[in-house]
Amino acid sequence: MKVNRKHLPWVKAVFHLFALAPIIYLFLLVFADQAGGDPVQFIIHYTGIGALNTLLLTLLISPAAKKFKMSWLMQTRRLVGLYVFAYATLHVASYFSFDLLFEWSLLGEEVIKRPYILVGAVAYLILFALSVTSFKKVMAKMGHNWQKLHNWVYFAVILISIHFYWSVKSEIIEPSIYIFIGLLLVGLRFKKLTSKKAR
Repeated sequence: MKVNRKHLPWVKAVFHLFALAPIIYLFLLVFADQAGGDPVQFIIHYTGIGALNTLLLTLLISPAAKKFKMSWLMQTRRLVGLYVFAYATLHVASYFSFDLLFEWSLLGEEVIKRPYILVGAVAYLILFALSVTSFKKVMAKMGHNWQKLHNWVYFAVILISIHFYWSVKSEIIEPSIYIFIGLLLVGLRFKKLTSKKAR
């Protein structure tokens, strides 16, 4: 089936559905008391993985669109990218509210004891910058600097993968797989990122 502009709203609606479904599922698990023995850590982990998975999907859109000649797929990147920030915000909010109980004074101690929090914070700031500059008016004002800024998404995926790796206590297979996938996706874009003509 050939997708054109008339079909695009329906395509985006499907993307919205797939992005919101895990969040709805999380709420159902929590209210049904099915969030495991440590619901706080379950929520923090769940939203963090949601952000990372969505970010990886965002990076897959461009190569998939070129590989399968689906130019319409590029019109979904901003939508999916904003969901990356939404999941990341839920992750950060869960950590501050459920784990630190809004005790901001504890943040410095946490960063010293757990450097992965600092790595995650840097990644979150990058995602924040990308989300607030993802709109067409901002894109037009920034010109070629917009692409330079948004190339930082590749650095963000590496930082988030490292954040995940450092945050686990014993199981390193899953975060190692994420690091590998992240490096693979960055590798696919390496030529463009290092090209002087890249904007």
